[in-house]
Amino acid sequence: MRIARRIESITPSATIGMKVKGDALKAQGKDVLSFAVGEPDFPTPENIVAAAERAMAEGKTKYTAASGLNELKDAICAATERDLGLSYERGQCIVSNGAKHSLMNIATTLVNPGDEVIVFAPYWVTYPDQIQLCDGRPVVIETRGADDFQPDLDAVRAAVSDYTVAILINSPCNPTGAVFGRETMEGLAEIAIEHDLAIISDEIYKHILFDGREHISPAQLGDEVKARTLIVDGVAKSYSMPGWRIGWLLGPQRLVKAMGELQGQTTSNPNTIAQWATVEALNGPQDSVAAMNEQFEARRDFVVDRLRSMPDITCSEPGGAFYAFPDASAYYGRTLRGRAIAGSLDLSEYLLEEGLISLVPGEAFGADDYIRLSFAASMEQLDEGLRRFEAALS
Repeated sequence: MRIARRIESITPSATIGMKVKGDALKAQGKDVLSFAVGEPDFPTPENIVAAAERAMAEGKTKYTAASGLNELKDAICAATERDLGLSYERGQCIVSNGAKHSLMNIATTLVNPGDEVIVFAPYWVTYPDQIQLCDGRPVVIETRGADDFQPDLDAVRAAVSDYTVAILINSPCNPTGAVFGRETMEGLAEIAIEHDLAIISDEIYKHILFDGREHISPAQLGDEVKARTLIVDGVAKSYSMPGWRIGWLLGPQRLVKAMGELQGQTTSNPNTIAQWATVEALNGPQDSVAAMNEQFEARRDFVVDRLRSMPDITCSEPGGAFYAFPDASAYYGRTLRGRAIAGSLDLSEYLLEEGLISLVPGEAFGADDYIRLSFAASMEQLDEGLRRFEAALS
């Protein structure tokens, strides 16, 4: 049997790939510390777990509407008004199997063969592949650590063509932790209006912000921008619920309706029990969100200071999310313990095999000069991991 060409074009997830390699070494008895996967190390808050238990005890284990529970849609709309000051109705919301599923729904519904979507590098590894799976073309615009990874608006304007259908934004960003400022967001919104483009805004890290930074959703920049913005969000990061697999999309009702029909013929509804737990996450106490954020900020400060103290490593200060993205390119072209280091993949494999720490190569994010380190780990693990990192480089 042959495999469809669209599947053959998929690039395996580098984050999962490094985790698998690390797990294989662990199975051999090696003491590997993993900083590869982007999931909080905190337990899911007790009130959320209790809500899931109540749902099961009350028999809330049947199918829901393909687009999700009305009670959850109401909770999402209420939380969005609370957090962003934006008003949405049920018909503008669809609940999916994680934010990644919401993004795939968008690509499938919005992108025709030959269409182009503007993506900023460094980018989350999944964005280009989802666009290509829909026979679209990701148009990648590079950003630089020296500019805090803010996109050059002139480069964005120059990249727009007759085939461009959308601009994809991720702020706070995975992998850089960059937070797009108001001037950047307003400039991107202006371009979208001028060329009649959709704005896909991945806001999964919007609650994880440092130094008093402000999260700006493009949908907050006026009714005309909101009407063309698709907000993607979920509970994986802010509520430490990665395995619960609940994400959502907010946007124009016509597009949301089409995505609901798509979801009805692909996955149908997300896990019912997890949906009820998410109602509690959004409607219940929010103290845990602030508490986790406070710890992430302390870890950010610790990790960035340690990285900057290492010879030939530079690191911008992430304004949000829970990743450090140091530039390690000064080590390319060198030989470390007999191993030639040509790029970020070589360096990451060397650090795994020799230093027993698992990181993700920057080439997976479209930025080979860098490597990604998740600081969603305890201070003790981070301290030991950075000690191993420095020892391996020396």
